[in-house]
Amino acid sequence: MTNRIRDIRKAKGLTLADLAAACDPPTTAQTIGRLETGMRSLSLTWMNRIGTALEVDPASLMRAEDSERARIVAELAATGPEALTTPREAVLPSELAAADGPAPLVLAVSASVGEYRPGDLVWLRQLAPEEAQSAINRDCLLPRPGGRFAFGRLIDRRGTLVGLLPPGAGQKQVVVDNPAWIAVAMMLVRPL
Repeated sequence: MTNRIRDIRKAKGLTLADLAAACDPPTTAQTIGRLETGMRSLSLTWMNRIGTALEVDPASLMRAEDSERARIVAELAATGPEALTTPREAVLPSELAAADGPAPLVLAVSASVGEYRPGDLVWLRQLAPEEAQSAINRDCLLPRPGGRFAFGRLIDRRGTLVGLLPPGAGQKQVVVDNPAWIAVAMMLVRPL
């Protein structure tokens, strides 16, 4: 079995130092690097610490050697596509969800609205209402009374009122009073 720490860390945009600092208690970037490469044994304790720091299920840090997964083989830079020295595994959006939190939500786009196209899937991560400040100026989905939803750029949070600017041109701000949760967009999946 090999571990997927590097793949998940890079998918979340973290450096070795970021992950080391997020561990409880904090560790060093060198230790994380050794765990990623297998130079240091990945114990159950380390799996739990790193899983918590990455906000994923610790079991998702491991994969069987014989399982073939999608791989990232190149990165598109300003100068064009560049080959990676070592391909890495592409991590599914559902595997990036917090281990102890709610499962990700997905908003399916059926018509062109703003920057979104038909067929797009917007993967969202639920936040508790008190975490809403971290979602300012990001696209969010909110529940509304009667089984309805509001979607748009979170532009305002005052007390229990949350203001969204819908992605369509010319649409007015939507205000939702005391939503049960706020789901912030974390990934866009677009078929070509």
